[in-house]
Amino acid sequence: MTYRAIVSGIGHYLPKNCVKNADLPAHLNTTDEWIRERTGITQRHMAADDETTAVMATHAAKQALAMAGIDAFSVDAIVLATTSPDHGFPATATRVQALLGASNAFAFDVQAVCSGFVYALSIADNFIKSGQTKTVLLIGAESMLRIVDWNDRSTCVLFGDGAAALVLTSSDEQGEIANENRGVLSTHLYSDGNGYDLLYVNQAIETKNGRGAIVMNGREIFKSAVKKIGEAVEKALVANNLTVADIDWFVPHQANQRIIQGVIDHFNLPPEKVVVTVDKHANTSAASIPLAMYEAVRDGRIKPGQLVLIEAMGGGLTWASAIIRW
Repeated sequence: MTYRAIVSGIGHYLPKNCVKNADLPAHLNTTDEWIRERTGITQRHMAADDETTAVMATHAAKQALAMAGIDAFSVDAIVLATTSPDHGFPATATRVQALLGASNAFAFDVQAVCSGFVYALSIADNFIKSGQTKTVLLIGAESMLRIVDWNDRSTCVLFGDGAAALVLTSSDEQGEIANENRGVLSTHLYSDGNGYDLLYVNQAIETKNGRGAIVMNGREIFKSAVKKIGEAVEKALVANNLTVADIDWFVPHQANQRIIQGVIDHFNLPPEKVVVTVDKHANTSAASIPLAMYEAVRDGRIKPGQLVLIEAMGGGLTWASAIIRW
């Protein structure tokens, strides 16, 4: 029997410090208008020293578990998508496991940059489909502002910190059968290592001299983004015999308003069906999609039974898409 991974709970965490465009360092020689026109971003959240990636992930996970009505002891696996782990090793997911007291789980990180959440979703989904696990805690958590170059205006204004988590449970646990069509319908993952140098961090791990910083060729990333994302979205629709009109909500990776608008135009999507949070959160990499999902669930837009299409593109280059029936 094939089981489906059903979303049973969702949670989030945003650092207390909210940094508006006007609050950015004066030496960047930028303005609120300049940033908003080019990116759509008006503010971002910045983690304090005690708000580590693991701490933020744990807050989000506790909220998601509470919504699902599941205790940490019942979690079989923790899959954490992050570009900004607390250390080069071990996996930040194991710190989250300890903070939660999820002693029955196995835990590991997934690194696919901004596509990381969709990659992690695919892994979690396959654990459940195979019957290997019944309950998976899926998290996207990032401390991106710890790895930006605060002298590079073209990149440091783009990113933010935060975390969000989903609890995925097997349809078997809920007494449901796979053909009822709830849960994760399909995931689609891609990469092209020829784009490796378009977006990267210039130092592998933290050393006594500090961390590396993000280096990005924004022009080339933008040129690739809409085409690759469009192809991934098409694959997801075809795989499920759906059209754009069938989708209730489109939740893109929140990288840049121009990229989001490019995808909207490409598919002629009604803007009112697109969840956008880049203005409030900036680019939180692997956390951006689940943070946007949380916002739409909290305010009542995403409802049970609705079709949600997600997509992302990030360094690697990696890109991915998925469809979930909520």
